[in-house]
Amino acid sequence: MEEKKLDVNSLIGFILIGGILIWMLYLNQPTPQEQEAEQTTTEQVEQSPDQDLPGEVPTATAVVDSAQAAQAQSRLGAFGYSATLPSAQDQSTTIENDVLQLKIDNKGGYISEATMKEFKRFDSIPVSLIKDGNASFNLNFQTTDGRSLNTEDLYFEPELSKNGENSVLSMRLKVSEDQFLEYRYELKPGEYMMDFSIRSQGLSGVLNPNQDVQLDWKLQAYRNAKSISYENRYTEIVFEYDGGKDDYTGQGDRAQEEENNITYVAYKQHFFTSILLTDTPFANGKFVSENLVQDEDVDTLYTKAFHTTVPLEIKGGELAYNMNWYYGPSDFHILDSYDRNLDEIMPLGWGIFGWINQYVFIPFFSFLGSVLPNYGIAIIVMTIVVRLVLSPVTYKSYLSQAKMKVLRPEMNEINEKYKDNPMKKQQETMKLYSTAGVNPMSGCVPALLQLPIFYALFQFFPSAFVLRQEGFLWADDLSSYDTILDLPFRIPFYGDHVSLFPILASVAILIYMQMTTGQTMANAQQPGMPNMKFIMYLSPIIMLIFFNNYASGLSLYYFVSNLITIAIMLVIKNFIIDEDKIHAKIEANKKKPKKKKGRFAQRMQEMMEEAERQQRAKNK
Repeated sequence: MEEKKLDVNSLIGFILIGGILIWMLYLNQPTPQEQEAEQTTTEQVEQSPDQDLPGEVPTATAVVDSAQAAQAQSRLGAFGYSATLPSAQDQSTTIENDVLQLKIDNKGGYISEATMKEFKRFDSIPVSLIKDGNASFNLNFQTTDGRSLNTEDLYFEPELSKNGENSVLSMRLKVSEDQFLEYRYELKPGEYMMDFSIRSQGLSGVLNPNQDVQLDWKLQAYRNAKSISYENRYTEIVFEYDGGKDDYTGQGDRAQEEENNITYVAYKQHFFTSILLTDTPFANGKFVSENLVQDEDVDTLYTKAFHTTVPLEIKGGELAYNMNWYYGPSDFHILDSYDRNLDEIMPLGWGIFGWINQYVFIPFFSFLGSVLPNYGIAIIVMTIVVRLVLSPVTYKSYLSQAKMKVLRPEMNEINEKYKDNPMKKQQETMKLYSTAGVNPMSGCVPALLQLPIFYALFQFFPSAFVLRQEGFLWADDLSSYDTILDLPFRIPFYGDHVSLFPILASVAILIYMQMTTGQTMANAQQPGMPNMKFIMYLSPIIMLIFFNNYASGLSLYYFVSNLITIAIMLVIKNFIIDEDKIHAKIEANKKKPKKKKGRFAQRMQEMMEEAERQQRAKNK
């Protein structure tokens, strides 16, 4: 390998180049007179930063501003003016009252934070319906020079003022000082409902009158409760259309609805709601709900993603819509107070079930809550009252069961005698019922009469906002599940915890089912009859599994309700109904002259006799 040596010629060359550079720097050094002149010029520029000196080239800042303005004008057309204003910055303005705090961004002019001051999530964090970019509100419009612009990309100029006690925020997207698109927010003291309007001024030559403005409102619903699945079950889009009709998107991985003449859209999040209302109905609307909870074992930030698209009509070259925003609790009393049909947002049940809740249970439970020290006690008192009111129905049902029990020996004889002739067995059974004066359906009718009450209560408790974060006994929140044991694993359909109220309710249902089905258990295995033993154990199992993640207030109601029902039935059995007297009355009915059958009964008997004759002819 060749050894590297110092090259003397290269060294001499580097020394000469360095000397030449030093000599050139010395020659170009400014004289003292030039330094003094430069200092004077600098001082003049600093004293007048917005003015260029006569005959001088514009400053660097002026060149940049001019370039930005030219670029904005090229990209945004007439709305490029808004990009040159001091408000073209990522800043926000806060308006608030004693219950609600809102932050509105300059960029887009929409709410970036909506926080309720009086409520906290299950993890003690304040409830925010909007924060950290989970929502957007955008108007897409066409200009007369062929541009398609989105307000979410443009900067509005804020102006905060007072209208009496109300806070007013005007957000203007400007073409010039007297030409603009305005969002106007007005928040009243103590209100979750805020006045909101969209209007334009002087834009008749800017907005394309042949294209509707497209309004897009998106929101990802935050999780606010312990049970993801339970909260998600009551999270959906509700909307009003055609002058008072209402509908909802419902559940599913993706749900979509379209209707005309939309007057409000609500993003309901179980116990909290975001609502956009309009005085001028939107011509049509498209609503999309997507489920974001794919695995309940994984902790999640959002439950569903909502998207609404509606058109805004340009009239006379301008926009003019008076609307409202609501960011607040899903409380029936608050929503109903606005007289805008917002109570339909609450899932109280359809038809008679909703009426029972609206006019009976909600007022009664509100009264109990105002006079009793705890809502758990209010649930118990209301349950007692309901069961006492329904006790005559319970009596009728148990009386029918007692009569059937008395007739069981004779029915067994008929079943054994005509076991090979089902038609004859049916005829004789009906004949026995008729002579004894027993109606086998009389036990079913009372049970059916109770169904509207039970279903209405099933809808009421999950919708009762007053139960939220109200504790009772070991349950710290009656609107969510109670926990006595956390499991280190998750059981499918059951969960990763053990709730005590569903266990107690299941035991009470099992005892009740044994009392009611025990009298008919002997007939349970007959052909055509349901397996009563299976049914007796099925209901408690369903209660135990599926109610483990339901509101503990609902499980408390079912537990107390079944205890009271059991007590009422024991009283009826031991102190009111005498089976010997029932048997004597049945025997007396058998001896009475037969009453003339009605047309329906006569026709049924004739049909059965004809069917029997046809069967005998077929067997010959």
